[in-house]
Amino acid sequence: MSTPISVTNLKKYYQVHDKEPGIAGSLKSFVNRKYRDVKAVDDISFEIDAGEIVGFLGPNGAGKTTTLKMLSGLLYPTSGTARVLGFTPNERRAEYLRQMTLVMGQKQQLTWDLPALETFLVNQAIYEIPEAQYKKTLDELTELLDLALLLKKQVRKLSLGERMKCELAAALLHRPQVLFLDEPTIGLDVTMQTKIRQFIAEYNRRYNATVILTSHYMADVTALCKRVIVIDHGKLMYDGSLEDLSARIAPHKLVRVELSAALNGHSLSEYGEVLKAKGHRVEILVPRHKTSEMASRILSELPVADVTIEDPPIEDVIARVFEEAALARKERGEGDDLSEDE
Repeated sequence: MSTPISVTNLKKYYQVHDKEPGIAGSLKSFVNRKYRDVKAVDDISFEIDAGEIVGFLGPNGAGKTTTLKMLSGLLYPTSGTARVLGFTPNERRAEYLRQMTLVMGQKQQLTWDLPALETFLVNQAIYEIPEAQYKKTLDELTELLDLALLLKKQVRKLSLGERMKCELAAALLHRPQVLFLDEPTIGLDVTMQTKIRQFIAEYNRRYNATVILTSHYMADVTALCKRVIVIDHGKLMYDGSLEDLSARIAPHKLVRVELSAALNGHSLSEYGEVLKAKGHRVEILVPRHKTSEMASRILSELPVADVTIEDPPIEDVIARVFEEAALARKERGEGDDLSEDE
């Protein structure tokens, strides 16, 4: 099979009604409506190979959810093409829908007053899953997600984390080959976030599924994704590895030093930019290309009890990408209109 996901010059524009406040504004709008174009997705292109888990990142309103909705067939693109598993998503052919799934952390498919198992049976009928395959898959998902005690409880009585686990199970009963996961860990506690990540990684390993993941929790991205696609105001800003993005945007390493004794006249600034120097703990920002040299000097010239070398937090790297994009827009005189649907 060819590349599972291929996007070429994809665009989605909306016309948004602008209305002035008050009764006068309403009357004026009634007589002479004014519209403006919002470029939710603006000419993006990328390809994703089978078995990849790719982080799809951007601030609120960047166009992430709009893109996933076009790839899953819920929205028609304004122009450009998208091919998923050899299908055109907006044609919504049954053969395609049986091989993909869209999970949105802020929306649910489970019936509120019924046990999750009832929704599972409905999905079995919708996807025409043979009984033997349904039971086998349900057993696997129950084991992976620890659902045994949840399946027969009313959905309304489940915690947020328990509901999210059941949502994932419902979405994966037909064993899709492509997963579009939109904020699957939103609102969950740290322990539950970890369990959901582990499940996604295991599902990917077992079935070689292709996954696009959006999340505002960078821990999700760093744990699951070697590659990220970054968009802002509908435009593709970066497509590549997290490591390369960090090296390009943040050309420094963070050196943390635990001293075994007080310094004797040494100036820490000669090793790099001192971020913190409190007691025996020191943090120094060192140019990436000088990391080995400075680490060697620190070890030989200072009374070191322990030293660690880290990349800057990925949150800081991503924030800097968006800051640079905002500055570029300002220099071009462009506005900051956000899409209506992320």
